[in-house]
Amino acid sequence: MHRMMVLYLALIAALPFAVLAAILPVNSYRAQGNEALDCDGPMSVLIFALPVLLIYGAGAIQLYRVRRRRFHLAAALCCLLVFCAVGWNSATASLESYGDASIEACS
Repeated sequence: MHRMMVLYLALIAALPFAVLAAILPVNSYRAQGNEALDCDGPMSVLIFALPVLLIYGAGAIQLYRVRRRRFHLAAALCCLLVFCAVGWNSATASLESYGDASIEACS
């Protein structure tokens, strides 16, 4: 029981970072309305996304393995949804950064 409480506290503590990693724009210039390339790379997204992916991925696995109560299964599903949202944003940031136009213009 103590281990599950620590897991839930870690998931709650990481939630603001998960929200930030999911909503950060892939291209900050495009978010402002300009059609310019962002040569900073995906680090503005990945700096928050990588720890969140680790925490929520491990949380989803641990909560799915317990399955004693429906609450743990629902929490595992929520962890999986957060993992997918953050993973999608970080994959999009990486693809945007390493596209053909970006490689030519930012090198």
